[in-house]
Amino acid sequence: MSKYKGFSDTSANRYSLALYELADESNLLRQVEENSSAFLTLILNNKDFNNLIKDPTINQDILINVVKKISETFKIEILFKNFLSFLIAKRRFFYLEKILNRFNEICSEKKGELKAEIKSAKELTQEEIKKITDELSSNFKSKIKLNYSHDQSLIGGLVVQVGSAMIDTSIKNKLQQIENRMIEA
Repeated sequence: MSKYKGFSDTSANRYSLALYELADESNLLRQVEENSSAFLTLILNNKDFNNLIKDPTINQDILINVVKKISETFKIEILFKNFLSFLIAKRRFFYLEKILNRFNEICSEKKGELKAEIKSAKELTQEEIKKITDELSSNFKSKIKLNYSHDQSLIGGLVVQVGSAMIDTSIKNKLQQIENRMIEA
């Protein structure tokens, strides 16, 4: 089982890097990155599409027609459309989400961006998120690509992770620390 997972990770990385290099050489990196993000949003928000791409029994012609219709409707870059068709032909379309996520990571790395994740107990406004992003950019002296999520289970506070650095000021974490000290005593 782990051998199969390793193959999929390696395979996804290779396809992602190939897409990046093709888009970069063609001066279409920005457009392909936008298309990639749009497809990831579609995968996350549309269960039917998500199930379609992950079903190995779906005929390749059906998948190619779906990609063609999506490409025409949303004016997808031809390079990106051809890449998707290539994945279908090579029977790698079920890796699409993993490939596109890795592609976006490569784009961020090449731009010198750091990936940061923030979870907050209360819903943050766009202004607060921007302020936090600016502060992180200043502290880490790098552009920050921020993924924000609201997590009520934190009770209060924030959890910030930039690379391997994590700052957890949540009440949930503090209660867990108190519980651990009580158990040890």
